[in-house]
Amino acid sequence: MKEEQEIKKQVKKRYSKIAQNGQSCCASTCCTPSATDIAQKIGYSKKDLKSIPQTSNMGLGCGNPVALAGLKKGEVVLDLGSGGGLDAFLAAKKVGIHGKVIGVDMTEAMIKKATSTSVQHGYKNVEFRLGEIEDLPVDDNSVDVIISNCVINLAPDKEKVFQEAYRVLKTGGRLCVSDLVTEGTLPDNIRKSIDAWASCIAGALDKTQYLTTISAAGFKNVKIISESIYDLDALQGLTGKITSVQVEAHKEN
Repeated sequence: MKEEQEIKKQVKKRYSKIAQNGQSCCASTCCTPSATDIAQKIGYSKKDLKSIPQTSNMGLGCGNPVALAGLKKGEVVLDLGSGGGLDAFLAAKKVGIHGKVIGVDMTEAMIKKATSTSVQHGYKNVEFRLGEIEDLPVDDNSVDVIISNCVINLAPDKEKVFQEAYRVLKTGGRLCVSDLVTEGTLPDNIRKSIDAWASCIAGALDKTQYLTTISAAGFKNVKIISESIYDLDALQGLTGKITSVQVEAHKEN
């Protein structure tokens, strides 16, 4: 429990700084490319990025879960670890005025930043809530779609994350996430590093274990839609690797 609290403390500290500075990334190409370059590299189109407030893009993530989710007008969407709101704002355009997007993040500075951006740009169907994704401030069976972008790997208790996701999802709903997983063995010094954890490396599960954990929470039809090797300078020359995966799962009737 003490270790989990320390991990969360360091993650909050890192992402509070990112919220204040306006841009960052995981440990790969940190701060060299622009946030736009990073976003395009991981799957966002120029059209996507032009359609949302620039301040919501801070060069974070490992994929584009909104593109994966196939959102429809009127749906209620939950974004786990919503950060500056990039995916939430993209989703808001997809679900329209009769839909709703809820962003949950445990970093107060991120919630303040995203909320301020939402108000400034007149979003009426987006709400940001302070909370942990292991203990969601969301009602049972209340959302149609859950998205997340390179955040679940940061949570110490991933089983609880997926159990909570299953709880709040409506029957017939779907989970569509981009995340990092491992393949092969990572060195102990990286696994035990708090800094590496906060940078999206140390907390990543083995790919098979990740899918099994989702299934164990009750989800069906768990599958990887696409994947790619995630280039991290910290892992150069090592046998273990980090893979960016786009995963879909369903809460069946």
